[in-house]
Amino acid sequence: MTITLRPGKTEDAEALNHLYNWYVAHSSITFDIEPWSLPRREQWIQTFTEPGSRYHLIVALQQEKLAGFACNGRFRPKAAYNSSTEVTVYTAPEGAPKGAGTLLYKALFQALADTDLHRAYAIIALPNDASIRLHRKFGFREVGTLDQVGTKFSERVSVTWFEKALDQS
Repeated sequence: MTITLRPGKTEDAEALNHLYNWYVAHSSITFDIEPWSLPRREQWIQTFTEPGSRYHLIVALQQEKLAGFACNGRFRPKAAYNSSTEVTVYTAPEGAPKGAGTLLYKALFQALADTDLHRAYAIIALPNDASIRLHRKFGFREVGTLDQVGTKFSERVSVTWFEKALDQS
């Protein structure tokens, strides 16, 4: 089946929430505890559609149904971090096509090549072998683990940080 990629838009808010909130309710992949509201998701999408934004939201569609998304956003709030970005990718839990995450990240990193961003960071909740493989495939390297840094579903969860150079300087 064919996957279509395009920039995310406000009209995707409900589908994005359906996908993401599944992970909130059923997984430790995200540390969000409460599902996102539709107004919160719509406001989040606006950060990608502002003119001149360095941040991108790419959605994958299969037969007009959301199969996943990838995005980048602000790494940390202090201004000195503005040359870095955090990236993430999610695929539909109910049968995203094989390779959807790879296609999404490929498109995201092509978009990032046209920015002045210097480093990308991914924070992966453990265990998550598939995500670790995907990030290594895109040139990320492990830079550290925070042991039992979060608690979700009454369990302690560790995260590993991964880093990727976005330019050669």
